[in-house]
Amino acid sequence: MTKRLTCDVVVVGAGMVGAACALYAARAGLSVVLVDRGPVAGGTTGSGEGNLLVSDKEPGPELELALLSGRLWTELAAEPGLGEAIEFEAKGGVVVASSSEGLAALGEFAAGQRAAGVDARAVAADELRALEPHLAPDAVGGVHYPQDSQVMPSLAAAQLVRIARSLGTELLTGWTVTAVLRTADGAVRGVRTDQGEIHAPAVVNAAGTWGGDLAALAGVRLPVLPRRGFVLVTEPLPRMVRHKVYAADYVADVASGSAALQTSPVVEGTAAGPVLIGASRERVGFDRSFSLPVMRALAAGASRLFPFLENVRAMRAYVGFRPYLPDHLPAIGPDARVPGLLHACGHEGAGIGLATGTGYLIAQVLGGASPDLRLDPFRPDRFAAEVS
Repeated sequence: MTKRLTCDVVVVGAGMVGAACALYAARAGLSVVLVDRGPVAGGTTGSGEGNLLVSDKEPGPELELALLSGRLWTELAAEPGLGEAIEFEAKGGVVVASSSEGLAALGEFAAGQRAAGVDARAVAADELRALEPHLAPDAVGGVHYPQDSQVMPSLAAAQLVRIARSLGTELLTGWTVTAVLRTADGAVRGVRTDQGEIHAPAVVNAAGTWGGDLAALAGVRLPVLPRRGFVLVTEPLPRMVRHKVYAADYVADVASGSAALQTSPVVEGTAAGPVLIGASRERVGFDRSFSLPVMRALAAGASRLFPFLENVRAMRAYVGFRPYLPDHLPAIGPDARVPGLLHACGHEGAGIGLATGTGYLIAQVLGGASPDLRLDPFRPDRFAAEVS
């Protein structure tokens, strides 16, 4: 061993969720070590679009978490200089229906959201043009969600880590956790890494898609699986897509548990100029292979929404792995099977948006406070029994 550290809490994973856990724990006065085998935002976060969404969530615990997270993101963006540094855009979202049946279903979905506290505004076909002048003319209506926002994920994670470090958090990148250390009675006492031991009475599993592997090091099962997704990036353009715009069937794809390939058009502009085009979902393990059929499906779907994109060049594509749990809810909070082990992973494609609420709730638990949201739906031990 080359080094031994002691702190109040070890956060494993320096993606957006881990960065938020470190930030809010540090702001709660705890000493924190943030450890990752790679760089900050080197995993799923660096492959994300930066969506902070309520529009795609049905009433229930995930929507409650999204509303809390949205308020916290807005508060962070209001801190001096931080909004610009993370490229925060409160641009809103527009969900588009192409048939009367689809519009009726979307209207029913939005009504439930409104009852749960979401600002969801029905938009007629002619009003859509005012929101998005370049939208395809066959859209029959939609819903406008002013609360949807966006950040640049790698920048945002780096800025949250920067603030946490200013409060005393120690960042250790290039350190691989090889074991979760436990006392004779089974409680957490830290982690072992390839660089040394870090001793702490609490360990937060913010390892994202690899959260199941970290849980296994502590002797428990958390069935996190990778769900692959591609994003196309166009050449820089004037702002021709003003909101995050997607077809109504995107919501069904998010909620689906199918392992098969699913694509639904999602299009949004960025502060830097390129348009981001998604979304695809498939469970193929950690296969990073380029898929031309997926690229074609994404391009075709985006062009149906915005015909001008047919003449725009795609400059690159990137792939990431959403941390998928079978019931589509993340694991957040203490693990009853291992005292001192907390989980903050399994957010699937919503980790950027839900990170602030997750980190805030984890910090409340670590500080002995009653969390602002009920954590029962996110219980890490809600799945099958422990591994041997």
